[in-house]
Amino acid sequence: MSKPVRAAVFPVAGRGTRFLPATKASPKEMLPIVDKPLIQYAVEEAVAAGATKLVFITGASKRAIEDHFDSDPELERALTEAGKTELLHSIKDIVPDGVSCVYIRQGEPLGLGHAVLCARSAVGDEPFFVHLADDLIAGTPGCLSQMAGEFQNHGCSVVAVEEVPQESTSSYGIVAVEDAEKGSRMTEIVEKPSPENAPSNLAVVGRYLLVPEIFDKLESTGRGAGGEIQLTDAIADLLEDTDVYAYSFSGDRYDCGSKLGYLEATVAYGLAHKEIGEAFREILKEYIRR
Repeated sequence: MSKPVRAAVFPVAGRGTRFLPATKASPKEMLPIVDKPLIQYAVEEAVAAGATKLVFITGASKRAIEDHFDSDPELERALTEAGKTELLHSIKDIVPDGVSCVYIRQGEPLGLGHAVLCARSAVGDEPFFVHLADDLIAGTPGCLSQMAGEFQNHGCSVVAVEEVPQESTSSYGIVAVEDAEKGSRMTEIVEKPSPENAPSNLAVVGRYLLVPEIFDKLESTGRGAGGEIQLTDAIADLLEDTDVYAYSFSGDRYDCGSKLGYLEATVAYGLAHKEIGEAFREILKEYIRR
């Protein structure tokens, strides 16, 4: 049996420029989908997969994330006095007992690979999740839980993938795979290749389960696409030493880093919401009729 995965890393230092001016003073990870911010969905998915240490790699103007996961005695007292028990539970249970939060400042915006490397001291010599909060995936069980199960099968790094249109490969890390006894073993990974040079249309999305050896690879990885330290390049180096598996998850992914993807997620989660779903459906029907 492989080691259980107890740490989850959340790179949240990005500026969210595609959502300006909304993200000028508030992190993009705090954008709400109905009544919860994206980062809370991410944390819930990681905790459900067994994570007990949540490592947030933060940057400037990200204090709201720390505040969100901190306790607020004054608000809790006000809700208690008002008898609003359900709302009280909704804010008290954001981080369950036994789960800790660690915040590490990324001094320079040097890319996803650098953000992951910043987590080394907190993660230690253990396998760990990397979760990009603006990739919202609705699935049962959650995507990270599915990947944890896959990790138990073979004990190697696992990267979540899905098919994308061939013309979109330049927006993603793209992998090539071969079918192996235990799943789809990765043979190549390339950062944002042009459609004519892409080895496939299997794109890496915002979920990784990585072995700690990736940190040494990140240490020696130079700056790649965009002048940043690319996690994709470090995974390519890792492939020279050990297997990495591409995992086609079960669930619906919403790219909440884009305006259209964010609106699609809002509609999907709004329709599924137990309190407002049916009323929201009627509103949408009325808009369609118009």
